[in-house]
Amino acid sequence: MQAKVDAVKISFSPIIFQVTCTLLKLGILDLIAEHGEQGIPAEDIAKKLNISLYGIKVLLDVALNHKLIWLKAENCILDKIGYFILTDSMIRTNLDFIQDVCYQGLFYLTDSIKNSAPEGLKVFGDWKTIYPALHELPEPAKASWFKFDHYYSDQTFAEVLPIIFSKPVKHIFDVGGNTGKFALQCLNFDPAVNITILDLPQQIDKIENIMDANGFRHRCSGFAIDLLNPDLKLPKGADTVFMSQFLDCFSEPQILSILQRTAQSMSKDTRLYVLDLFWDRQEYEAAAYSLNCISIYFTCMANGRSRMYHSKDIIKLIHQAGLYIDEDIDHVGAWHTLLCCKIKS
Repeated sequence: MQAKVDAVKISFSPIIFQVTCTLLKLGILDLIAEHGEQGIPAEDIAKKLNISLYGIKVLLDVALNHKLIWLKAENCILDKIGYFILTDSMIRTNLDFIQDVCYQGLFYLTDSIKNSAPEGLKVFGDWKTIYPALHELPEPAKASWFKFDHYYSDQTFAEVLPIIFSKPVKHIFDVGGNTGKFALQCLNFDPAVNITILDLPQQIDKIENIMDANGFRHRCSGFAIDLLNPDLKLPKGADTVFMSQFLDCFSEPQILSILQRTAQSMSKDTRLYVLDLFWDRQEYEAAAYSLNCISIYFTCMANGRSRMYHSKDIIKLIHQAGLYIDEDIDHVGAWHTLLCCKIKS
């Protein structure tokens, strides 16, 4: 019977998701929270928010079923699940990402699986992958994408920098530098370090403007490259190469190609740091669950070929590329793993 109940919840899960988004957008959960343990009746919610009592009640009935709220007499009180929905930054970031970036496109998941292509991306425009489109996505999709991406990377950098700079560092290649946030932290951390950001041409233009605005253009340059082109080689000359939440954006054959070309650019003293999220390395079940769901974003919206990987899959590719792992550190910033790789002698 419990299995059947869980199956019923799956069959209606898009409805509870949209109800939750609506409860947030209309300020209903905020209003209930403001009244604490005393609660507030549905009639008062309707009057204060100028929404029909019918609309309020159909939303609250579903919220009650899913323990977002509970009732004391006829008053609505925020329950524990509703509390996390309302106040937890991770939950809100995930919720906005799924609603604004993924929800409409997920209708085309079956086509994405069949065609190995991000068929859901067409709800935003005509692109082969999401990456060249990031700065052209409509709002609120663009804001929610970058908020989601930065949420899971930015908080790790403070822990990563002392590890990287515990050894002599003069020149860093930041591969897939995104908006340059890691580069900026490095440049502030060490006043002598130089950085080259490797990314798509349209990203490099924006990153160079950011570096100009922050007064770091003399120590940070861009190198435009499409790393999906197996004929394009990475430049040489860095003692440190950094990839943050980067390899999971590609298929296994593409990752192998990128790692092989990275290895070709490295000397015996160069260190490659791979900072990524692996679903098998998570301390909590909710984190592993989230990462496997995020794989579906890659399937349907991003590129149709990548995913959040098991650590053994990436480690295997690292070795196939002629590299070995010198350091392996879990729970960096709670969820990430940092792999320090060097070329095999």
